[in-house]
Amino acid sequence: MVSKNQIKLITSLQQKKYRVVEQLFFAEGVKVIQELLQSDFELVHLYTTQQDFNEVLVSKKTIISESDLKKISALTSANSCLAIFKIPKQKNIEQKGLIIALDDIRDPGNLGTILRLCDWFGVEELVCSASTADLYSPKVVQATMGSISRVNVNYVDLNSFLETTELPIFGTFMDGKNIYKEELPKQGIIVMGNEANGISQSIERLVAKRLTIPRFGILKRTESLNVATATAIVLSEFRRLNSL
Repeated sequence: MVSKNQIKLITSLQQKKYRVVEQLFFAEGVKVIQELLQSDFELVHLYTTQQDFNEVLVSKKTIISESDLKKISALTSANSCLAIFKIPKQKNIEQKGLIIALDDIRDPGNLGTILRLCDWFGVEELVCSASTADLYSPKVVQATMGSISRVNVNYVDLNSFLETTELPIFGTFMDGKNIYKEELPKQGIIVMGNEANGISQSIERLVAKRLTIPRFGILKRTESLNVATATAIVLSEFRRLNSL
């Protein structure tokens, strides 16, 4: 059984302002929750419709009905479980290897997918501008499929961060140099821009090397790639050249 106060708290966490006040977020689904339980994230409470998660203390687990789960779920079709976790403090950014920097990425699905890509390609640091989508929104957490527990994410003043770094800064532009013909280093910061407007002018001036993913279609009328798709291609090329 879920009390009215618990329902009110959990549903409020769908909004950023309440996540900030409470310093809590929630995750849904067995895979995502298991990934978080195996990480440094601190579990507050788990609600499940199944007799599972035997590793969780009885005091931190409540067996609930499917109808109660629907009341607290952010999904159109509720999963079998929902868990509340504490939002951890930001860790320091280690400026080594490849770093992805996001300039005003607004779509939660794109942010979650990019975080999964960082996990896949061994990028340990993801740096976000203050206007980028909130890491702990239910849609982002769901889209990461557990990768949120393995990539260090920081929200920073992106201009200040890029102005002070000693790493080379790369950016993706329509008029950049063909990424397939460039020598790409093992270390550097790759800036990915807003879904509609690309990299902002204030950030663009800090980019040392402009790259583009060439179009191969005959008509070449496609205006742009989805930012998550572009991130996948760019990371794949950086890794390919440095694994030969």
